Amino acid sequence: CDVWERVSTGILTTESTRSPSSIGDYKITGRDSLVFLVDASKEMFIKGEDGEPSNFDMTMQVVRTVYTSKIISSDKDLVALVFYGTEESKNPRNSFKHVYVYHDLSEPGAKRVQEVDALRGEKGAKLAAETIGSGETSLGDALWCCANLYSDIKLRLSHKRLMIFTCRDEPHGGDSVKDRQARTKASDLKETGVVIDLMHLMKPGGFDISLFFCDIVSPPEDESELGLQLQPSDKLEDLLKRVRAKELKKRALARLNLCLGEGINVAVGIYATAVAARKPGSIKLYRETNEPVRSKTRTFHTQTGSLLLPSEIKKAQYYGGKEIVMERDEVDAIKKFDDPGLFLIGFKPMEKLKLHHHIRPAVFLYPEEDEVKGSSCLFSALLKKCSERNVFALCRFISRRNYPPRFVALLPQNEELDEGKVQITPPGFNVIYLPFADDFRTLDPPQFPSASQTQVDKMKEIVSKLRFKYRSEGFENPVIQQHFRNLEALALDMMAPEEIEDLIMPKVDQIDQRLGPLVQEFKDLVYPAYYNPESKPAAKRKTADTGGGAEKKPKVELTEDELKAHVQNNTLVKLTVPVLKDACKQFGVRTTGTKKQELIDALIARLRS
Repeated sequence: CDVWERVSTGILTTESTRSPSSIGDYKITGRDSLVFLVDASKEMFIKGEDGEPSNFDMTMQVVRTVYTSKIISSDKDLVALVFYGTEESKNPRNSFKHVYVYHDLSEPGAKRVQEVDALRGEKGAKLAAETIGSGETSLGDALWCCANLYSDIKLRLSHKRLMIFTCRDEPHGGDSVKDRQARTKASDLKETGVVIDLMHLMKPGGFDISLFFCDIVSPPEDESELGLQLQPSDKLEDLLKRVRAKELKKRALARLNLCLGEGINVAVGIYATAVAARKPGSIKLYRETNEPVRSKTRTFHTQTGSLLLPSEIKKAQYYGGKEIVMERDEVDAIKKFDDPGLFLIGFKPMEKLKLHHHIRPAVFLYPEEDEVKGSSCLFSALLKKCSERNVFALCRFISRRNYPPRFVALLPQNEELDEGKVQITPPGFNVIYLPFADDFRTLDPPQFPSASQTQVDKMKEIVSKLRFKYRSEGFENPVIQQHFRNLEALALDMMAPEEIEDLIMPKVDQIDQRLGPLVQEFKDLVYPAYYNPESKPAAKRKTADTGGGAEKKPKVELTEDELKAHVQNNTLVKLTVPVLKDACKQFGVRTTGTKKQELIDALIARLRS
C-alpha cells in the first residue's frame, strides 16, 4: 500500500501530537489522594451579584460533590480538606498558625459529607466564621502542613494531587519573604510527586495568575489545559467541570506495541472512552454482627468426599460422544495464539466499514512516547496520512496474554478545538472491533407491503419536526441515580431522598405542540378507517380440521438398530433430550441424571453390553 510505503520510508511529516485531556501516565498501582486547600479569607465570603453564591459557598458545593462521587465510584481513595488564612489553628501538633485541617487525609464517609453540608449557605458562612474565622495568610505554612499530611500516610499512593481554591492573586499582599517561602515549599511538594492545581475564582478586576501562582502550580499535563488554567471560574458549573477533569483517574487499559512491519514498532496505550455504569453488587453480612463475610469455594471428590487440590483437577470437553481430558497447562497452551499487540495487515477505504459491523464498544489508541522513543512522531504521521487518504488500518489485535485474537479497524480521529482553543476531541485512532465470518447471521425477515411515496414524505415531515441536538453526556441513567440518591438519604439521615429528573422520559406535550396535525394526517394515510390501535385483536377462530387446537407431534420411537447406527456414526448428540429420555425408558436404561451427555453415556453403555 502506498500509504504504508511512505510511512516506512519516513516521507511523512513528523509533527508532534498533543495528548488527549483524558490520558495521563500513571503506572503505579495504589490509591489516589486529593487535598482541597481552600482560602478562608474574608474576600471568599463576599456574595456575587444578583444573589449569586459566594466563592466559599461554591467551593463547599464542589467539595461535597467530589466527596459523594468518591464514595460511589472509588471509596478507597483518600481525601482531605484544609483551610488557610484562618484565625483559628488546627493541624497535627499545631505546628502552623492560621492553618485549619478540617478533614485529614482519609477515606470519605457520610459524616464528612454532613460536616461539609454544614458549611454551605448563609448558616454555613456563620459557622465558618465562628469555627475557623479569617486571619493572616501564609501559603507556605499551608503547603508545608499538606506535605505532612502526605508523609503521615503509610499506604501506597498512585497519584497525589492538591487543589488550591482562592480568589486572591496576591495572597500575601506583596510580602516577598512569604512569597519566597511558598514557592520553595511548592517546589518541594512537586519534587515528591504532588501535582498542584489552581482552581482560581472570579474577583473584581480579574485574576492575574502571573503575579504569584504561576510559580506555585504544576505545569499543565497537556497543552489543552493552558486555557483552563488561565481562565478564572465565576459559575459553579464551570468550577465543577474543571475539578472533575482533574480528579478523575486516567489510566490505560493496556500498553502494547503496534507493529507496522519487521523491526518497526510504535508504543501505544489503549484507553476506554466510555464504560457502562452499573450499580455496585451487594455485600453479604453476618447476621449477628453485620460484619462482611468472605465466601470460599472448595472442590470435593464425589465418591470419596476428599478435598481436591488444584493440581488434582483436570478439564474435559465432550466431542462426538467422546470425553477429551486435558491438563491445565494444555488448556493455557490452547488459548494462547500470540503475544499481546497490534499487527498491521493493511489499509481499506472508509466506505468498506459498515455500521452493522459494530459488535462491541470501541476503545481509543494513543502513542506512549515514554515506552518507545519516536512513537508520537510516527503515530502522528500515520494518523495524518490515513485522514488525508480517507482510509482505515486493518489490524490483528491481542489485548492481553491468553486472549483470543480479534480483527479491528483503526479509525483515524483528528484533534478538535473549541473557540477558546481548548481541546474537545483528542487526536488518535478509534479501535473498532470487527466481526468474524462466524458472527454473521442469515436473516429471513417477514415480507410487508411497502409504504407509498406520500406516506414516506409525511413521515419525513414528522422526523424533521422532532429533531434535536443529542449529546450522550446530557442524559443520566435514572435507575443508577435513584439508587444512589436512596443510599445517600439513608447514610446522611435525610428525611427523603433527593428527587431526580428522568431525562429520558419523552416530553409528550412538547412533541404534540411541535407536530400539530401531522400525527393525525399520517394516521389517515396509513391506517384504514375506524382503526383503533388500543382495541384488542380479534381471537382466531378454531378450525374444524384441528378439532379446536394444534395437533400434537407424535413421539419419535427409535429401534435398537437405529440407535446402534447413531452410536457408530457419533450422531447421538444430534438427538433431542426428550427423544433420548424416551429411548432410555424404552430399553429400560436407568440414568442418574437428566443432562444430555449423561443420557448418551447410559445408552452407549447399554448398547455395548
